[in-house]
Amino acid sequence: MLFADDTVASLAAAVDLVNSAEPPDTMTETAQLKDFFLRHGYTGTRTGGTAELDAVRAQRAPMRRLLTSDRDTAVHLVNDILAEHRAVPQLVRHDDLDYHIHAVAADAPLPVRIAVETAMAMIDLIRANELSRLAICADDTCEGIVLDLSRNRSRRYCSTACGNRNAVAAYRARQR
Repeated sequence: MLFADDTVASLAAAVDLVNSAEPPDTMTETAQLKDFFLRHGYTGTRTGGTAELDAVRAQRAPMRRLLTSDRDTAVHLVNDILAEHRAVPQLVRHDDLDYHIHAVAADAPLPVRIAVETAMAMIDLIRANELSRLAICADDTCEGIVLDLSRNRSRRYCSTACGNRNAVAAYRARQR
């Protein structure tokens, strides 16, 4: 494996959160936030209210900027996030997960945990000089982010839908 499990999980969650802003917006209800929280294995407290939903939705633009930045800008953004939230990395073990890094308390607001966990994951990408693992979807009609963790770096589309749409278009073009 190229990166630790918690790095992969945090990056996948960040990409999912950023891509939720793509039409149609898939983070408009508290039930969708709850699904996001559970799907990505976040721990700690959450209020589940509309204020929390609004705060998480507000993270999408800054996360997009972080995930699409060049290396030097990403370093600056990561350092700002960690300083703002006074992140103190610690090794923890909970549930059925082995030791991994948490950098904020479990009772920190969910948007803070998302920001800090994403920043911590970006540290691994920056140090390994692997920011090319994050890209914009190759579909001309989509601005989604692609997280490519494949060995041969072959992932080009943010979703199966985008990949299928382009495959069908290419097939039809060949048939003409």
